This record gives sequence, structure tokens and C-alpha cells, in this order.
Amino acid sequence: MRRNLLFVTALALVLGMLFTACLPDLSLATEEPPQDVADPEDEENLSGQLQIAGSTTVQPLVEQLATAFMDKNAGVTIEVQGGGSSVGVTSAGEATVDIGMASRNVKDSEFETFVDLQVFVIAYDGIAVVTNPDLDLPSLSIDQVKAIFAGGITNYSEVGGPDAAIVVVSREEGSGTRAAFEELVMESGDTEAVISEDALLQQSNGQIRTTVSTTPNAIGYLSFGFLDVSINTVAIDDVDPTVANVKNNTYPIFRPLNMLTNGAPGELAQAFLDFILGAEGQAIVAEDYITVTD
Repeated sequence: MRRNLLFVTALALVLGMLFTACLPDLSLATEEPPQDVADPEDEENLSGQLQIAGSTTVQPLVEQLATAFMDKNAGVTIEVQGGGSSVGVTSAGEATVDIGMASRNVKDSEFETFVDLQVFVIAYDGIAVVTNPDLDLPSLSIDQVKAIFAGGITNYSEVGGPDAAIVVVSREEGSGTRAAFEELVMESGDTEAVISEDALLQQSNGQIRTTVSTTPNAIGYLSFGFLDVSINTVAIDDVDPTVANVKNNTYPIFRPLNMLTNGAPGELAQAFLDFILGAEGQAIVAEDYITVTD
């Protein structure tokens, strides 16, 4: 009898242990999540420095983009300098800067000199023909614009304007805006022309705007990003210089805004380029220029 009692007691203990093992461990269900799990929104900020130089047209846009990028990455410093598109190509090609800027297409001769040059189009920019605000011109054709800047037409009365001598204002040699204007206007059609030696040469879009706005009977050309109420714009073949008209292919004078690197970009340079070509960067581009995305 005693043996039977011991057997029953042992069996009850074994069954109790098995039943307990099958129950869920409620203590685990109330534990805090592991503290070392990374939050996807808590990514470490980038750090380092970028040197950028080149086109004075691209410069103010890149300065805006750099400020926005540095706001997101407190450990990053980006220095942006001008100098012109040719400086941007050379500086990038010689790797004296991390990124160069050019407001024109890179020339074949430059690709031959800098065989590892990489080009990244970050925006498109229209070039508008502009006049002093007191001068109201009708629409001009590309051929008329070419003749004016070449010095073949010297009085506005020859193109439907007032009887007044034309004062031509242009960018200096080496300017990306000038190079694009020469390619798109002066070299268009059956014959080529060069900008008149009598033109008043300026070193930036800002100086062009100031000179045209303050000089009676002046005419020049400006990047869309520098247009404001201080100057008048001129329609080309009855098409106004607007972003919408560039996008619908009715306005003919526009060019790419490029960033350049010597070979593949470094990690920080690539991160900055990715930001520029992303939604946030292109929203900044769209404030004054034409985006590369829809």
C-alpha cells in the first residue's frame, strides 16, 4: 500500500513538472524590448568637408543646397566658391576640389584632357535676353539677337524698337553663361557670329543684371535664376522666357547646370549629389531653375 502511495505521489510530481513546462513564460511577455535595437530614423549624421568651385551661375543654387544639406548633417562643412565654368572643369579634373560646377556642356577637348571627368546634371537653366526697364522691345528672332550681340544691328529701330543706339552687355570669356549663349545663339543657323568687341563685359550674372538695369538702352542675357523686376525680358519668336516654356520645348535658349568630379565621387560627395537629385534637393532647384526630374 505504501509503495502504491509513493508511486502515485511521484507520478503527480512528474505530471506537474510537465504541465508547468508547457505553460507560456509570462515574464518574457512583459520584458522591455532589447535596448540595442537600432531605430531606422536615428541614423548617424555624416561628417567631413567638401570643397566646391566653378560656375557663378551654379554657385548660388549650390550654396542653398549646401545649407540645407548641412542643416541635416551637423558634422559636414561645405565651402562653395565661384571662378567660372572653366575653373570648375579644371579644378574638378585636377582634383583640387571635391566637386566642380559648370553651367555649360563640357567640351570634347576638356574630356580629352581630363579623361576621368564625371558629369552630373543637377538642373536645367534658361537664358533670357534682357533689357533696361525703360526699354520695351517686341519679340526678337534668334537671328536678330545674334545680329545685335555681334554688332550687326546697332539701333533698336532696326528691330521695331525706339530710335536709340544699342548698348550690348555680355559676360566675359570663360563664363559658362556666355559659352552657352554663344553655342545656342551666336553659333546657331547657317552662319556663326562672335560677340562684339564693343560689348561691356561683366564677371557675373549679378553684374550683368545691375549694368543692364542701370544703363539706358542696354541689352544683355541672364540666367533665369537672376531674373527680377529690375530688368525687362524679351520674347524669342513670340515665346516668353519661362520655365514652363523650356519644359514644353517652345523656348530655345537653355542649358544644363552640371557638377563634376574626378572619377567616381567620394562617399560624402556622393551623399551630397544624392541629396541634390532627391526630392528635397530638386524642390530647392525648382524655386529658380528647372528640375531634372518630373
